[in-house]
Parts: sequence; structure tokens; C-alpha cells
Amino acid sequence: MNRKKNDKSSKNVNHPWVDRYLEYVLIEKGLSENSVSGYAEDLHSLLAFLDDKSFLLKDLSDKTLFLYLTYLRAKGLKSRSLARHLSSLRGFFAYAVSEKWYKEDPGHLLENPKLPKKLPEFLTKEEISRLLALPDSSTKLGMRDKVMLELLYAAGLRVSELIEMKVLDFDPQVGMLRVFGKGAKERLIPIHYTAQDYLNHYLEFTRPSFKPVEDFMFLNRSGKGLTRQGVWKLIKKFATLAEIKRSISPHTFRHSFATHLLEGGADLRTVQLLLGHADISATEIYTHVESSRLKMLHQRYHPRSSM
Repeated sequence: MNRKKNDKSSKNVNHPWVDRYLEYVLIEKGLSENSVSGYAEDLHSLLAFLDDKSFLLKDLSDKTLFLYLTYLRAKGLKSRSLARHLSSLRGFFAYAVSEKWYKEDPGHLLENPKLPKKLPEFLTKEEISRLLALPDSSTKLGMRDKVMLELLYAAGLRVSELIEMKVLDFDPQVGMLRVFGKGAKERLIPIHYTAQDYLNHYLEFTRPSFKPVEDFMFLNRSGKGLTRQGVWKLIKKFATLAEIKRSISPHTFRHSFATHLLEGGADLRTVQLLLGHADISATEIYTHVESSRLKMLHQRYHPRSSM
């Protein structure tokens, strides 16, 4: 946070409890110096406020904290900055309680401000086509990469679901993938015929050439399962080759999968089941697509839209 010189929160106010906590997160928790610097800035802001009001840190109460939050809002602190600030305070309070400096967490009644939902980053259908066309399927690594990209988009997989998938998780008779999501929850996902054909070819002809030592579906040169970092690097490489300027990750394929299904007319409940979301509220982030489609249909078919 940039503070003006006359801002009272910029006063150099220290406290041994805060010093102990900052030492703990730096040395024992191994946080980066930038993270520790951010915590220090937030906690020293609180100390300066308490000093200005002649309050003591050891007597901190929920009422005093509410006054402090009112003060931060009056300074113009936005919701995201305020949420980060509260996160710093909560970390300190949890440590203080563990050290028995407080009998109970003085911030236990504090609630995070409501943050605006960030729309998911997704690829256009044309960008997806460019990416899927890049791997050289005449080589074993290229064929593996092509099948991975196809499945990420065909099934909306999380990267953890992709790398943990086993050979027997694909049923070629019905074209279904068995996926184990968060909390080991199992779901079945149908995949389209193109993805099935590539996967069948990979399993029959390509995967054996990796000389598997593990039963994961996708293997590295040593015949062992891929890592999250390995898949992430592949995505970055192909994104560069496809001249996609913005940053994408394996999860971008999942967002694209959901977005394109809704654009095609799928209902939100179906997308929820395919993504493996326990609560439909997690899927509702994609409703920006649904609402834009409804708007387009309304404009196209309402009798007075053309007037």
C-alpha cells in the first residue's frame, strides 16, 4: 500500500509480539521476504492505529478491530486489499493464540468483504483448434501430448485428474473415462469419438514404447507418471507455439470445456456434473456465457429487436 507521509499509519510502531511472529513466518514457515514484508506492513499499520488511539495490543477486542476496519475503509482501501489485510491479521492472531498471548482469537467475528467474482480465463474455439493441431503425432512424445491436450479439453479435467489417471480408467467399449476428483469422488465422463480414437491408438501403440514402470496413463521418458509441473510446462510451450499471447495453464482447458458446452446449449446442471463440482454455486461462475447466449437469442428472435 502506498501511504502519504502524513498518514498516521506510517509511524514506526513496533511490538515484540509482532517481531516474534514475523521471525516465525520467515524462518520456521519459510515464507518469502516479499510475503513477510507484506505481513509486516499490515501489522505495523494496526500497531500505528492502536498507538494513535492509545489502545494496547494485549487488550485488543473485536470492537477495536471493527473500528480499525472502519478506519481502513475510510482511507479508501478496496475489498481485495482489505481481504488481504485481514488475512495477515488472522495469521498473526492464530499464532498469538497458540503462544497463549490471547485466550481467544480477537478477530474470530471478522468476515471477509465480498469480492467481485473473477471471470474464468478461457480459450476461443479457434485457439483450441490451433493448440490441438500442434503436437506431432508421428512421434511417441507428440502422440502422448496430443492425447493429453485432447482429454483436457474433451473432459474438462483438472491437471491432478489427468496425471493420476490409470489405463483401466478408460472404457473403450462405451467411450467413458472414470475420473477421481477432489475428495476421491468418482465421476464418469463421456468423451467424443475423435478423443476416443486418439486415446485407443495411444494405449495400443504408443504407451508401450515408453516401457511403463507405473500404471499411470501418461508417462515420461522413464516410464513413470508425469508431474503437474511437467504438464504445465508442456501447455506453456504449446501456447507459445500457437502464438497465444496471454498466460494459460492446464486449468484454462477446463474453463474452455465448460464455456464451450454452455455456448453450445448445455444446461448448468449438466456442466456441474461433468466438472465434478459438489455445489452448483461453483459452476455458476460460467453463467456469464449463459447470459450472453440468452441475450443473443433474445435479440435474434424477439419480434421488436429488428425495429
